[in-house]
Amino acid sequence: MIKAILTDIEGTITRISFVKEILFPYAAAHLPQFIRDHQHDTAVAEQISAVRAELDNANADIDTVIAALLEWIAADKKITPLKQLQGLVWQFGYTNGDFTGHLYEDAYQFLTQQKADGRNLYVYSSGSVKAQQLLFAYSDHGDIRPLFSDYFDTKVGAKQEVSAYQNIIAALPYEAEQILFLSDIVAELDAAKAAGMHTLQLFRDAQATSPEHPVISSFEHFDEGAFS
Repeated sequence: MIKAILTDIEGTITRISFVKEILFPYAAAHLPQFIRDHQHDTAVAEQISAVRAELDNANADIDTVIAALLEWIAADKKITPLKQLQGLVWQFGYTNGDFTGHLYEDAYQFLTQQKADGRNLYVYSSGSVKAQQLLFAYSDHGDIRPLFSDYFDTKVGAKQEVSAYQNIIAALPYEAEQILFLSDIVAELDAAKAAGMHTLQLFRDAQATSPEHPVISSFEHFDEGAFS
């Protein structure tokens, strides 16, 4: 019996193009000046130090830090300090009304119904927890943060590592077999399954699939009975 649902965001409940065509370009355009303006703020200074650690250069100047961040954005690197800083920049964009957080209509209806049916919902994304909460706070459907019980990002581990899902299981009040993980990426589903979770792939953008995981193209096709 599934008692909790852990969901990915990009490509699963929101379209990939929202991140790649809206959020990433916005961060790339605004991040350099944001860092220069806020480099002495505690939250930003902490992430700048983390970038220097990633570069193995404790004395890297601010231009070097910014250049590294822009390179990571261009290469779509899943590096924690980048994700944290992107979240801070996106906060400005959301609150300024520059964009709203995209959510598939079928995903919104599914999440709402699962919550109403008594299942707790959790999020695991490579984007920072802050970025996740911003997307849901300023979503196309308004503030939907009350749907979710907790959020996880790469601080628990990389999304294709079994240990990350084991860490999430340890943090939740459920056995692994009571949790259903939703993603569009086979390698993530493989890791979650290896940790003992049930898995379901969302086939949104002609990505690779695997016979190891059930696949649906829309939450309208979700079969609750398949996991009982």
